[in-house]
Order: sequence, then structure tokens, then C-alpha cells
Amino acid sequence: MTVGLPWGTFDVTAALVCALVAATAGWFVPRVIAILPEPPSGSEEKIPYAELAARPGLAWQCALASGLSGAVLGGALGWHWALLFLVYLCPVGVALAYIDWRTRLLPTALIGPSYLIVGTLIVVAALLSWEPKRIIAAAIGWLILGGLYWLLWRFTPGMGYGDVRLSGLIGLALGFVGMPALMAGAYAGFVLGVVAWVPMRLLRLTTDRMYPFGPFMLLGVLVGVLWSVYPA
Repeated sequence: MTVGLPWGTFDVTAALVCALVAATAGWFVPRVIAILPEPPSGSEEKIPYAELAARPGLAWQCALASGLSGAVLGGALGWHWALLFLVYLCPVGVALAYIDWRTRLLPTALIGPSYLIVGTLIVVAALLSWEPKRIIAAAIGWLILGGLYWLLWRFTPGMGYGDVRLSGLIGLALGFVGMPALMAGAYAGFVLGVVAWVPMRLLRLTTDRMYPFGPFMLLGVLVGVLWSVYPA
């Protein structure tokens, strides 16, 4: 049970519309970052969110990244109701990736409300597509990926609890798309993270306990969706 178009096809119209919607939302990412509650003063590498949001050119960079993500999702899935929550995750994912990369933090103030929004949109998408079983599939994805990251956080060094929170959100989205998307997305997130970790360690840009894993988890969502539609 997977979502997507027949193998080898790409819906250009859906890609363009999703790109426009996601890019427009992405333009406002700096404004969202600027109003987030500041992290605790004891946080490592604390950078005020207002300072992060004031970076020159950030609005168009976020719009570009969000728009490209929307284009990939729309083109691969076509006009499927899953785009309701996947396109929402484009600007949110860009915001989380940027914050995590700069601060090594994934703000609960952004992830928490997204659970409610994504969960509601998943129910709407499942009912409108006449596939209520996908609600259960999304919940299973949440349990699998959230449980996996909880174990990593509990028993391995370097994994922050923000990654655990984010993993559940990703599990919901990929679980709805299908088990191949969930497995491929989870695996891709780990692989991309490890591949990036090696040069960053060699260049002394990060340490075991200060590694932005969130951006790679979010890239895994795109890989998971693409894999479910265009398997090797």
C-alpha cells in the first residue's frame, strides 16, 4: 500500500503548484523563526532566534529550498491528498533544518504544534482519499521511527531528544505514504548523516555531542517518498 504515480511518470502541473505554495510559505520562515521562544540560556552554542532570522537573504533561500521540496513531492505523488501534510512540512522542515544546523537544537515550539497539524491533515487526507487504513499506517510509522530514535537517544551518546520528537513527526508522514517510504526514509536519514559526519569531524566542524542530525532526517523524507514511487 503506497502512494504515488505509476513508475517513470512525473506530474509537472502538481510539481509547479506545490512548488509555488511551498515557496510562498518558505518566504515567511524567517518571520516564524523570529517569534519562536528563545532556548534556555544554558544551551550549547546558543544563538538568538532573532539573530538567526535576520540573516541576509534568508527569506529567498528558504523559499527556494521549500519550493524545490514541494516540486519533488508534487511531481512524484501527483494530485494525491497526502500533499496536504507533505507540502506543509516543506517550510517547517526548512526552518527546523536551518535552526538545527546553526544551533544544534530542534525547537519544541515548532515541532509540537506540527504534530497536531500534521495529524489532523493525515486524518483529512485519509478520509478524502477513501483510505482510512492509512491513519493506522501513519500511527505505526510514528511508533516505529519514534521508538527507534528513542532507543538511540536512550542508549547512545550524541543523540538529542529533539531528534526523537522530530522522528515521530517524520514517521507519521512516511507511514501514511507506505512502509517502503518509511524504511527508505529512515535508512537514508542515517546514511546521509553518517556520510556528512565524516568530513565534518575531519574538519573539526562538529563533535559527537554537537551534531545537527535533523537536516539529514528531513532529507530522508524526500528520499523515502521518491523511493516509494521510483524504486531501484
